[in-house]
Amino acid sequence: MAVEGTELEGLRDALVRSRARGIRSVEYDGRRTEYRSDAEMAAAIADLERRLAGAAAGGRRPGVVAFSSCKGV
Repeated sequence: MAVEGTELEGLRDALVRSRARGIRSVEYDGRRTEYRSDAEMAAAIADLERRLAGAAAGGRRPGVVAFSSCKGV
């Protein structure tokens, strides 16, 4: 089940706002989530940002990897 970018942005924004206010719980779209620590909230924000970056890139990895080597001469 893929989540759309706009929904991911909403989730991230709600989480960032709560973290900035020092609140460890977030309610979004009728669901409530409570985090045990600031580190757990930071990890959730990082995960959402990684997913947003992947959605912006089309969710694909680059198809070509280029290597360069040299004998040092």
